[in-house]
Amino acid sequence: MIKLDSITLRRGVEPLIEQSSATIYPGHHVGLVGGNGTGKSSLFSLLQGELGTDAGEVHVPSDWTIAHLAQETPALERSAIDHVMDGDTELRAAEAAIESAHASGDGHAIGEAHARYDNAGGYTARARAGELLSGLGFPARVHDQPVAAFSGGWRVRINLARALMCPSDLLLLDEPTNHLDLEAVLWLEGWLRQYQGTLILISHDRDFLDAVCGEILHIERRRMTLYRGGYTDFERQRAEHLAQQQAMYEKQQREIAHMQKFINRWRAQANKAKAAQSRVKAIERMEKVAPAHVDSPFDFRFPEAPEASSPLISLQRVSLGYGDQPILRDVDLSLRPGARVGLLGPNGAGKSTLVKALAGEKEPITGDIVRSNKIRVGYFAQHQLDQLDTSASPVAHIQQISPNARLQRVRDFLGGFDFHGEQATSPVAPFSGGEKARLVLAMLVWHAPNLLLLDEPTNHLDLEMRHALTVALQGYEGAVVTVSHDRHLLNSTVDDYVLVADGAAQPFDGDLNDYHKWLKQQDRDDGPEVADVQPAEAPAEPTPEPAEATSSADRKEARRQEAARRQAIKPLKDRVQRLLDDIAAVDAELRDVEAKLADPELYNDDAKERLNELLRHQGELKSRYEGLESEWMAAEEELQSAQASA
Repeated sequence: MIKLDSITLRRGVEPLIEQSSATIYPGHHVGLVGGNGTGKSSLFSLLQGELGTDAGEVHVPSDWTIAHLAQETPALERSAIDHVMDGDTELRAAEAAIESAHASGDGHAIGEAHARYDNAGGYTARARAGELLSGLGFPARVHDQPVAAFSGGWRVRINLARALMCPSDLLLLDEPTNHLDLEAVLWLEGWLRQYQGTLILISHDRDFLDAVCGEILHIERRRMTLYRGGYTDFERQRAEHLAQQQAMYEKQQREIAHMQKFINRWRAQANKAKAAQSRVKAIERMEKVAPAHVDSPFDFRFPEAPEASSPLISLQRVSLGYGDQPILRDVDLSLRPGARVGLLGPNGAGKSTLVKALAGEKEPITGDIVRSNKIRVGYFAQHQLDQLDTSASPVAHIQQISPNARLQRVRDFLGGFDFHGEQATSPVAPFSGGEKARLVLAMLVWHAPNLLLLDEPTNHLDLEMRHALTVALQGYEGAVVTVSHDRHLLNSTVDDYVLVADGAAQPFDGDLNDYHKWLKQQDRDDGPEVADVQPAEAPAEPTPEPAEATSSADRKEARRQEAARRQAIKPLKDRVQRLLDDIAAVDAELRDVEAKLADPELYNDDAKERLNELLRHQGELKSRYEGLESEWMAAEEELQSAQASA
């Protein structure tokens, strides 16, 4: 097992982690979370032996093989699949042993070398490496291309495949989903759930953490705390702890204030001085309960979206692509004010191309794009991070948009994105990817758009900023089109989906679970094109039109069968909806009880009976919620089975 015993880690003179301990058992999957700069990456370096502790001890079994995700890859001429296979050092050592044995002509050594190669899985190694690359979005046709032919994001995927290729006891992954599309994220999620070793994962994707991890190690205020369960469980447990901590703190402050009043009143009187002094010592001895620092550093809202006619933008039989090679054909899409659309589809199918066309950065090959004369577009894409003026400050970037804006107003606004003090007036050149992404989002919010186009907006953002963005989007009244692999963001902010696949962009009747099922039915042959051969998004064949009924009788029979199918599954749909309504009602009641439990007055001695009553009611509601949730899951499965067989 991994044991961190009273460790202190410093960066310069300031400790990142101070006198803190944690134990991670073999085979456990642990999510490592905490704000930027709290020491997550430094802890990874410590586990790999690249750093030492400033105090305390760290124990990692000496016979463990450690694999990790490298963040950078040089422009190698070695093929992608060979670079992945290099991750299995025992495989490469076995290959070297075979070569050496054959060179010596020693038959016994040759036999032993081949046995070692067999034990290392050498005869299936290339197939395993190919499966990893395919799972991460690389079609078989590019496996033998040199690493140098791929862009930076695709090289990170190659590094991830290399880390997964290594037969490891401990796997350390730092933001593995940053450069993945939703399809690859879902594949990686399934692979990691099957991983038998110990996994420690840094991620800002809460749904990914929920699916993969059974424990969360949280670093906050220089302390490590291990929580059981996934990220959602961690959030609930921490919220309960903070509410209790805040109540304890406020109760203690009232006690201290009461003592202080006695001291101030009686300190000067001889007959009361001794009693007053005893209270001074009591205050000094009293363990100080820290106030709960629950405020996020981010606090922003979108301004009211300017009014515009409907539709905001309309695509009429539009074809899009590179040169005269279309990726998407005959796209008909209309966005009304307030629409919330998520774009789904395999990598390379044309999602980013469609967003660029909506933003006015790509002209159609054929067809028309009609925009409202009052449209105001806010467009976020990763390339915009590179278009920031690195010599200008965050304040200067906002002032370029609004030269007459008061400086204090600009600084107050940027403070909501955690740009404070000198950082708000310093050049952005040394900013991290996350800080640059926050600045681009700040500029977008300041612009007050009525159409938001978001292409992977959460890359580089930590959990706190992702939460703040989600909350801001929920309150935004304009139209939104989102491409993202962050399922929590999509589930929380999107109403309708459009599927971009097979050369078409069509409404998708379903949610992300339905999309996951759709993906499983497809033959994956999308992926990166080699940079110097073809554009980033390769042309795809258009979706064939459905066959028309051959006669009026056929159409009538088809309508009759469809009506019968709907009638058969209606009771199941009604039951699912009733259970969802019941769950929502219990959840609302549970939230009300938990809000009451956060009241500091409830923890006074004279409120014990009320406290016990609320705790009992909370337990009953939780039990009822779990029971309803189990019923709903069973009903949902029954409904899906009925729909599939109908």
